[in-house]
Amino acid sequence: MLLRRALDRYVLGEFLRIFFVTALGFPVLIIIGDITEKLDTYLQRRIPGKDIALAYLYWIPDSMFLALPIAVLFATVFTVGTFTRYSEVTAAKASGISFYRFIAPIAIGATIAMGLGLLLNEVTPPLVQKRLALLQEKKFKEGTVRSNFVFSAEGRTYTVGSLDPDRGQMTDVTIERRGRGRDFPTKWLVAQRAQWRDGEGWTLAAGQLHVTPDSVTDWTFAFDSTRVPTLLERPVELAAIAKAPADMGWRELGRYIRALERSGSDVNALRVERMLKFAIPVTCVIIFLFGAPLATSNQRGGATWGIGMSLLVTVVFLVLVQLMRGVGNKGLLPPDLAAWVPTLLFGVIGVVLLARVRT
Repeated sequence: MLLRRALDRYVLGEFLRIFFVTALGFPVLIIIGDITEKLDTYLQRRIPGKDIALAYLYWIPDSMFLALPIAVLFATVFTVGTFTRYSEVTAAKASGISFYRFIAPIAIGATIAMGLGLLLNEVTPPLVQKRLALLQEKKFKEGTVRSNFVFSAEGRTYTVGSLDPDRGQMTDVTIERRGRGRDFPTKWLVAQRAQWRDGEGWTLAAGQLHVTPDSVTDWTFAFDSTRVPTLLERPVELAAIAKAPADMGWRELGRYIRALERSGSDVNALRVERMLKFAIPVTCVIIFLFGAPLATSNQRGGATWGIGMSLLVTVVFLVLVQLMRGVGNKGLLPPDLAAWVPTLLFGVIGVVLLARVRT
């Protein structure tokens, strides 16, 4: 028992060491490339050096997210490959420890990586907003029309099809306030357009008010125009706080999708992006099933073989993710299913490869 615990700590320690080096290494490479390309722009904007440094620090969680399955693959291949090459797996088998039991700590490490990915889903969006503010990426530009954005304020979610700050006009506006039952029902307004007037605020035109105290009841009231006293932001301020779907967490993006569905908009691309926020962390566990048996055949190739195969699998995975994005966006497959195809495919291959390993 003591021997197995010591072995578990040893294997898990090796895995986590390589995992974190890789998970942080990829973002560092991305940051170096990005800052090399954009440093002149930031200097022209007279952004202080500390703000630039802090902005890129905020970017690390976002750039880590997609790198997590890649880091799990590299860590699995190198950990199992090293132990196989130096006959430590063989020695463990001779002591009565099967291959499946030997790699159990790596499965725990992959699960930790999955949990980290789910955490980054919620941590990343506000950090992205801070980064964009520091780098002045969201500074309003005259004449710019903003399209398809969402923001939250005072317990309400606002979805806007388009905003013209110069004219103070919005189109395809949805305002949702989530309720808690009949005493505090859910309310949402859908309007074709909205107009800003100084001293009066926003007025919605040609719309409907929906009141839904439960899942089956929907009271609908049409209106020609109505004031929105809860929406205090001026057109220029709305342009500044607009959020892209990629900058939202799982729950916020879900509310955004539901609001757009009510207005009849195409939400296929958004549904794919939302499901990928869950599918990619789960891929951390799936990619472990793929990498562990793959690593047992690299005794002769050494580190070069491990790096080459890991890079090849990484490229295939990323290409497949992009391909399924396009398929889901166009509705050729249900968006939720399209997001899961890379994970499911690698999972099936991983189970087949793992079943063929001599235990």
